[in-house]
Amino acid sequence: DYRVYAAGGMGSDLRPHNFLQHYDVLKDIWVSLAAMPTPRYAATSVLRGTKIYVLGGRQSKYAVNAFEVFDTETRSWSKFPSIPNKRAFSSFVPTEEKLFSLGGLRQGRLYRQPKFMRTVDVFDLEQGGWMKVERSCYLKKRRADFVAGYLRGRVVVAGGLGNQPTVLESAEAFHPEKNKWESLPPMPTPRCACSSIALRDCLLAVGGVSQGLSTAVEALCLSDS
Repeated sequence: DYRVYAAGGMGSDLRPHNFLQHYDVLKDIWVSLAAMPTPRYAATSVLRGTKIYVLGGRQSKYAVNAFEVFDTETRSWSKFPSIPNKRAFSSFVPTEEKLFSLGGLRQGRLYRQPKFMRTVDVFDLEQGGWMKVERSCYLKKRRADFVAGYLRGRVVVAGGLGNQPTVLESAEAFHPEKNKWESLPPMPTPRCACSSIALRDCLLAVGGVSQGLSTAVEALCLSDS
């Protein structure tokens, strides 16, 4: 409908915001909407139909596990069950029926030191609740700040940061029918903090950080096999 939505963020005072606005491309104006219930920055948003799902994010340096949904027709927010495992720098991937919360960095006042995670949480979009996930379905490698997407029926992750002293090059895919993760070819340019988009059965990783800022643009493409 020629609108771009922006939710939350951080201001010059370094405080998390609860703003929600949309940009009307045809009228060339920004419009303020109902404030997000949980102020935060670095959250992930997913658009499905007329609903915008906003998950996770951070307040100060700590992760939040808030899960809230904005209905673009009623212009109102709804609170959904919180993400079971709170962590920062995780990735979220929607499929046809589910929403995956993957990996991340566990940190906060309750823990002595940060810890990279293999955790996978799965939200059933039809039932409206978080599912029980066996540890056998966790990521093969601990990672945070990585790229992720949904390609040809598989959840794909690549790169990021882990327990190693350098950025990760490894990639893996979760095959629902086999109910396990499988290794994929490594990233040609290992890095974290990439921008990414799934396009035509390929996951594009753009920019990011390796030993310094990276200008690499690379694509991981999957076949049906």
